[in-house]
Amino acid sequence: MSKLRRLWLVWPALAWAAAAAAPPPAADGAWNAPYAEKQAALAAPADAARGEIAFEVCQGCHRSGALGRTDGSYPRLAGQHASVLIKQMTDIRAGLRRNEKMRPFIDDSVAGTQDLADIAAYLAGLPSPPNNGQGPGTDLARGEALYRAECSDCHGRRGEGDPGKFYPRLNGQHYRYMLREVADIRDGRRGNANPHMVTVVKKLPDAELAAIVDYLSRLPTGPR
Repeated sequence: MSKLRRLWLVWPALAWAAAAAAPPPAADGAWNAPYAEKQAALAAPADAARGEIAFEVCQGCHRSGALGRTDGSYPRLAGQHASVLIKQMTDIRAGLRRNEKMRPFIDDSVAGTQDLADIAAYLAGLPSPPNNGQGPGTDLARGEALYRAECSDCHGRRGEGDPGKFYPRLNGQHYRYMLREVADIRDGRRGNANPHMVTVVKKLPDAELAAIVDYLSRLPTGPR
C-alpha cells in the first residue's frame, strides 16, 4: 500500500491527535534547541530530485511549484531556506508547533527524516516569482520604517532571512498568510515562535503589524 493511500486511511486519527496536543510555549534559548530528528534532517545528504517526488502529496494544499495560495490559507514554500523548512516540519512532528492541517501529511508513517531533508532541498531551489498576494498598499512608508526599526536585524533589509540562524525568508510570501502568522505568534497560538519576536510584536498594535506585513509583501523576490 502506498504512503499516500495509508495517509488517507489514518488521517482522521492523526488529525484528532494533533488537535488534542497543545504545543508547549518556547522558552528563551529553547525555541531552537537541538533535538534528534531535527539535527538528523539538517545533517542528511539531501536529494532535491527525491524531494520533488516526495512533495507530490503536498501539492494539493501548497500548489504546483510550492507557490501557496494568495488568500493566505497556505504559505509559499518556494525559495524558503532549507534549514527553516526542516525546523518547521520537525517542530510540527515534535509537537512544538501547532498545525493541525499539516501534521497528518508529515507524520512519520508518511514521511521519514530523509524525506524531510529531500523535500526541503527541493523547495529551497524553487523560484519565487513576484505574483504573491499583496496587502492594500495604503501605509507603506510607515510599514517600511517600522520594519527597518523592529524586524530587519533578524529578517534582513530585503526580507531575505538568515538560514544559519533559522530566520525565514519573508520576501515573496503572501500578505494574508504573514498577517495571520504574526497574530498567532503574538497571541501564543503558534507554539514555536522565537521569544524575541514575540516581545517585539506584542508591543505593536494591529495597524502597525498590518503595515509591516504589507510592506514585506511588496519586497522584490529576486536572489536571496
